[in-house]
Amino acid sequence: MAEKNNKKDKEDKKELEKITADEIKLLEGTALKNENKKEGKDKIAIWVKNWHIEYERELKLLQIELMKLQRHMKANGDRLLAIFEGRDAAGKGGTIKRITANLNPRNTRVVALTKPNETEITQWYFQRYTPHLPAAGELVIFDRSWYNRAMVEPVMGFCTDEQNKRFLKDAPMVEELIVKDGIKLFKFYFSVSKDVQKERFDSRKEDPLKQYKLSPVDNLAQEYWDQYSVRKFQMLSETNRTMAPWTIIRSDIKKKARINCMKFLLSNMEYEGKLPARYLEYDPEIIVSGIDELRHMEENIMTPENLHG
Repeated sequence: MAEKNNKKDKEDKKELEKITADEIKLLEGTALKNENKKEGKDKIAIWVKNWHIEYERELKLLQIELMKLQRHMKANGDRLLAIFEGRDAAGKGGTIKRITANLNPRNTRVVALTKPNETEITQWYFQRYTPHLPAAGELVIFDRSWYNRAMVEPVMGFCTDEQNKRFLKDAPMVEELIVKDGIKLFKFYFSVSKDVQKERFDSRKEDPLKQYKLSPVDNLAQEYWDQYSVRKFQMLSETNRTMAPWTIIRSDIKKKARINCMKFLLSNMEYEGKLPARYLEYDPEIIVSGIDELRHMEENIMTPENLHG
């Protein structure tokens, strides 16, 4: 019996040894937690870059601020809606995960709707989204939103040109009603470059922990890159309004995108115990206004290779 168990242990050890260092990532926060730990038995030294420690330290600070914001919202009945849009593999999901990591799930909802069913197809387009708008004290995040009809649907042929045009006219009016009713609205567009998007698609194929993200439309996202750029320009032109502006987040470097998105959100909210402004200053190279993005796209309309994603 002992011989059988030893054989099994050896087989298990061999299987574990197949997992390379490239396939293992430290749980976020582990490096910071163990930064000052002393050498000892049954311990192994793991080297991490200094900037990663700084990232974890800043991330924790901002997550504490988000918890302060949530307590304030609950006490005052505030409502917050954040829309996350962008191309595939732009880093939306990772940012959402860090924002919600330590928040009370009773007052935090992430809405990621699947394709509409037979009944929903016959309804007013915004009807399937309105039940998910925040109630008092709630933070709601749309992981993709009604803006599917501005980019994905027209590019992939899931809606007609008439439906797309009507949406672009209706969306600002719907958002104006939302804001006038007292809901704080943020619209984030994550902008990833074509080369970086391809790298992220390739990593999904190689990493077994990322394969759930694989989608049949991944290759089409690269193939239809220019079409998506045209639709993005139309979307920003029609729906970037003073009352509900777009905020563009350069997301080629994921960690910078996450930190700066959180800083932008927090710096534009008022809550008790808020840190001094200098701690929430965001990088203007990462955070770009919708107006500046439109200007950039107009200037590079004849040189699409210079356009950001």
